[in-house]
Amino acid sequence: MTAISVIIPAHNAAATIAATLASLRSEAEVIGEVLLVDDSSSDGTAEAALNAATQFSLPLRVLKSSCRDAGGSRNVALAQAQCSWIYLIDADDLHLEGGLRSMLVRAGEQPAADMVIGAYRRRTDGENRNLKLPAGYIEDGIANASAYLEGHIRSIAVGSALVSRRVVGDTRFPTGLAYDEDTLFWSRLMGRASLALIVHPVMIYHVSAVRSDDRFITRPVRRFLDWRLALRELTDCGIPLSSLKTREGLVALKIARVHYARGDLETAARFLPKVRSNTWRCRRYQLKLALRRWFSSPRVQLQRA
Repeated sequence: MTAISVIIPAHNAAATIAATLASLRSEAEVIGEVLLVDDSSSDGTAEAALNAATQFSLPLRVLKSSCRDAGGSRNVALAQAQCSWIYLIDADDLHLEGGLRSMLVRAGEQPAADMVIGAYRRRTDGENRNLKLPAGYIEDGIANASAYLEGHIRSIAVGSALVSRRVVGDTRFPTGLAYDEDTLFWSRLMGRASLALIVHPVMIYHVSAVRSDDRFITRPVRRFLDWRLALRELTDCGIPLSSLKTREGLVALKIARVHYARGDLETAARFLPKVRSNTWRCRRYQLKLALRRWFSSPRVQLQRA
């Protein structure tokens, strides 16, 4: 079968990388290379990976980087990948047996396909969540990319997609962003890819709810502006500005929700006016903000006392 380049960015992942590599061992016959990018680790990540790869007979090559950025580390490996298909997975996630072979078979059934998207299981703080199916895809090209940005298509987890090296070309992950860089990468690819789908899970995506929300807490305005600048660059591949503005609204609402949940009502209120979609959700948070402010006002506190 056609060989695959597996790309794994890793920073201080010695505790998890062996399990990730172990989850790939059943796919050894279709894996041409495993490129592990050791990004400034200080815990022996590379040594742990090499030991595990020897144990599981995986063709591992360690690439060193000092990006301190998952997207940047993936870019290092993308520049060196040699196989005709590319599979990205993070160093704390798990591949499910047969996933790669299933995606290759699906690509063979639909010969024009150069991107295969599978379902995945989401595990949040150690608790299994619902199966995430690749739903809502409508057609090839820009329409899919627009629908993805607007939230009409189920998000792609890193580890749930197989993409041809040809369609990746010189496309790279944006770097220096606190969030959503994966979305920008997948959107560029979908804008020119022919897609195929499989509805059974190919990986387990591990999420820390606190760490995920923490991305929106530090310097939220500066980070949002940096991200929006990168988002607007998608206009150069034909994605409509209206879709990009809808994405801005979705991210702004997420930032507002996180700050509201942590009691920073001023920052939450600052981001809500940027929301251009999901109007009912925006109005609901505006109402909740108004009520919390009213109940916490000195006058009301005095009356309640």
